[in-house]
Amino acid sequence: MEEKSGKIVLIGPVYPYKGGISHYTGLMYRALSQKYDVTMISYSFQYPKLLYKKEQKDYSNDTFKPDKVEYLINTANPLNWLSSARQINKMNPDLVIIQWWHPYFAPCYQTIAGHLKNTKILFVCHNVFPHERFPMDKLLTRKTLTKGDCFIVQSRQDEEDLKSIIPDANYVRAVHPTYNAFKMQNLSKEEARKRLGISDDEKVLLFFGFVRKYKGLDYLIKAMPEVKRALSDCKLLVVGDFGDDKEEYLQLIDRNKVSDVIDIYDGYIPDKEVEKFFAACDVVVLPYVSATQSGIVQIAYGFDKPVIATNVGGLPDVVTDGKTGYLVESENPQAISEAVIRFFESGGEEHFAPGVKDENYRFSWDRMVENISTLCFDQEMAR
Repeated sequence: MEEKSGKIVLIGPVYPYKGGISHYTGLMYRALSQKYDVTMISYSFQYPKLLYKKEQKDYSNDTFKPDKVEYLINTANPLNWLSSARQINKMNPDLVIIQWWHPYFAPCYQTIAGHLKNTKILFVCHNVFPHERFPMDKLLTRKTLTKGDCFIVQSRQDEEDLKSIIPDANYVRAVHPTYNAFKMQNLSKEEARKRLGISDDEKVLLFFGFVRKYKGLDYLIKAMPEVKRALSDCKLLVVGDFGDDKEEYLQLIDRNKVSDVIDIYDGYIPDKEVEKFFAACDVVVLPYVSATQSGIVQIAYGFDKPVIATNVGGLPDVVTDGKTGYLVESENPQAISEAVIRFFESGGEEHFAPGVKDENYRFSWDRMVENISTLCFDQEMAR
C-alpha cells in the first residue's frame, strides 16, 4: 500500500447533517483520503433550534458519509471547544482544514484555531461573508479567519471579500468541484420523467434548492409568461423548501397566469430523491440576485446539464456563456426569458452537453486536492 504523504484533520458538517456543505465535506474527505491520512471531525451539536428550527439531520441516505467520523465539536459549548482543540493537538496533524460559511461559528472556530499547536490551518471559504448580512459579521469573520495560514476561495467575490479583511492572505481561488454522487440510479431522462409524470416532448426547466430572496425565483416566475408564449409544452419545476414565503410566490404565479406550466415540490428533498429532478430536466436555471458560488451548478454539471444563470458573484466563474449555458443580467425577467427561448431554439441540452463535459477536469475533486497540496504542503507556499 502506498504511504500517505501527510496528516490532515478535516472539520465540518458531514452525514447525517443536511445540506450542500455537508455533501461537500464528505466528498472532500473522500478525495483527500486518496493521498493523505485524514481524520474527519464533525459536530456533536451544530445549530441551536433558535437559529435553525427545522430538522438538521437526514438519515435516509448515507452516500456522502465518510467511513469514519468523530462527532466531537459542540458549537455552543466553550468548554468543549477547548477539549476539542486538545484532542486535535494529540493527533499531531500537519494541516487542519476548517469549512467556513457563517459567523455563527466564529467563537467556536476562533477558540479551537487559537489553541492548535504546530500545524497549519486552512479555511475553505464557501462564503467569506454570509448571504444575509448583519451587524458585526465582518468583525467576527476577520477575527476568525486571521487564525488561518491559508485559504481556499471559490469565487471572485469571495476573493475580494477575503482581501478586504486580510490583504496579504495566502490563498488559491479554486472552483467548486462537481457533485456527481447524486447519480445513484443512473436514471435516463425518459425514466425520470415517467416518475414525475412529465412527457418526453416537454421542455423542462429546473429551479432547485432552498427558496430564498437572494435566489431570485420571483424573476424567473415573471419570465415564464413570455417563455410560455414562445415555447409550446414548457414546464418549470420548482423544487425545494420555501420556508415561510410560499404564499407570496403562489400569488405571484397566479398573477402571471403561469400556474399551468409550473410544478412545485415544496420541502426538503432527500439525497436519494435529487436524481430524478436533474435527470428529467433540460436545463437548470439560477436567477440569483446575489451569490458567491453555488453547489447547484455543480450538481447540474454532475448530470451533464447546462445552466442558465445570472451574471452575479461567482456564477460567471463556473458558467461559460455559450458553452456550458448562458449568463444573463440579474433582476431582469426579459433577459431570463430570452435566454431560455434561445437555449431551446439553439438545440437545447444536446447542444451544450459536450461543453459541460469538456469542463470535467476543471471541476474535479482531483484538481481541488492539487490546489490544497500546492497551497499547504509546498515549501514555497505558492499562490
